[in-house]
Amino acid sequence: MIAEIPLEIWLAGVLALYMAWAIGANDVANAMGTSVGSGALSIRGAIIVAALFEFSGALLAGGHVTDTVRKGILDMDLVSNDDILYGMLAALASSATLLLGATRLGLPVSTTHAIVGSIVGFGGVAIGPEAIHWGKVGQIVASWLTSPLLSGTLAFFIFQITRKIILDTDDPLAQTRRIGPFFFFYVFFIIGLVTLFKGLKNMNLDLDLPQAMAGSFALGLVGMAVGFFFLRRAKAGEREEGHRFSQVERIFVVLQILTACAVAFAHGSNDVANSIGPLAAIVNVVDGAELAKKAPVQPWMLAIGGIGIVFGLATWGHRVMETVGKKITELTPSRGFAAELAAATTIVLASRLGIPVSTTHTLVGAVLGVGLARGIGALDLRVVGSIVLSWVATLPIAAGLAIFFYYFFKGLLS
Repeated sequence: MIAEIPLEIWLAGVLALYMAWAIGANDVANAMGTSVGSGALSIRGAIIVAALFEFSGALLAGGHVTDTVRKGILDMDLVSNDDILYGMLAALASSATLLLGATRLGLPVSTTHAIVGSIVGFGGVAIGPEAIHWGKVGQIVASWLTSPLLSGTLAFFIFQITRKIILDTDDPLAQTRRIGPFFFFYVFFIIGLVTLFKGLKNMNLDLDLPQAMAGSFALGLVGMAVGFFFLRRAKAGEREEGHRFSQVERIFVVLQILTACAVAFAHGSNDVANSIGPLAAIVNVVDGAELAKKAPVQPWMLAIGGIGIVFGLATWGHRVMETVGKKITELTPSRGFAAELAAATTIVLASRLGIPVSTTHTLVGAVLGVGLARGIGALDLRVVGSIVLSWVATLPIAAGLAIFFYYFFKGLLS
C-alpha cells in the first residue's frame, strides 16, 4: 500500500512536515515568547501549553478544505496542474528554509508572508506577472505597518490603564481585588471572540456578529465569576520580601496564560494551512481532480501539520522565544498580559474587518507598545531594527528561493 504512494505525494508530505516544523520553531515560538519572557511560563511549560493548544487547534479546527493557493495570490484561470505541483513543492521548501534561517538568527518572521513571497516567486516565472493579484500582495505588505501599529497602540493603552488603576495605587492588591473581575471578564470575552472568529472559522459555525458577541459576553460573565472567586483567595501578607507587586503579578500570570492559550488555539487552527494547504493542493493534482480554488484536507494532513508544529517548537523554539520575550524589552507578567491581550484583540478586530494581519507582527508590535509605555529607552532598538529588516526581506528572499526550488523540482520530476 505504501509502495503505491506516488513520489510527488511522498515529497509533498516530507516538505509539509518540514514546513510545519519551521512554523513551530518560529511562528509558534514568538506567540509564546511573551509568556516565557515575563516569567509566566518556563520554556518547558510554554512548550507543553503551546503543544496542547496548537495541536488541538490544528487537528480539531483546521478545516476540511483549504485554499489551493494561499490568500488568493494567483489567478487560478491561468494556472495549470503542473504549475501547482512544482510550485507548491517549491513554496513549501523555500518558506521552510527561510523560516529556519530566521529561527537560527532568533528573528521572528511571518509564516504567511513567507508562503506568499514563495507563491509570488514561482508564479512570476512559471506563469508570468499577470497571474499575480498584486492588489492582494499590496494588502499583505501594508500589514507590515497595520499589524504592529494597531496591536502596539492597544498594548500601550492597556498597560497604561493597568498601571494607573492598579500598579500606581497605594494598595495594588486591594485594587486588584476590586478591578480584577473586570479584567477576567474582558479576557474571557476576548477568548470567546478569538475562538469563534479565528479559531473555529474553518468549522463554518455561521454565527452572526450578535450571536458571537452574546456567546462571548456569557463567557465573560463566567470569567468574572472565576476572577471574583480567585481574587478572594489572594491574601495580604503573601508578598515576597522587596517585591511590592509580587501578589499582583501572580494574578496577571493567570490572565496572561489564559490569553496565550486562546491565541495558540486560533493560530494552530489557521496557520497550519500554511503547511498543509500546499500539500492538499499537490494531492489533489496527483489524484487527477479538477483544479479548483479549494482542496479537501484529510485527517492525516492535519496530523502532519500538528505534529510538525509541536516538534519545531520543542526543538528550536527557544531561540525566537528569547528574542520576543527578553531582548526587545523587559517583560513582567502585567506587561506580558497587556501585550498578549492587545494581540488577541487585534486578531479579533482584523478578522471581523477583513484586514490581513500577521500573528508575528501583531505580537511583536504589542511587545513594542508595552516597552514604549515605559519610554523609548526601555526598547533595545538594535534588536527592533533587525526584526523590522527581517520583515521587509521576507517576501523577496522567499520569492528568490521559490524560483530556485521551482526549477529544481521541475527538473527532478518532469
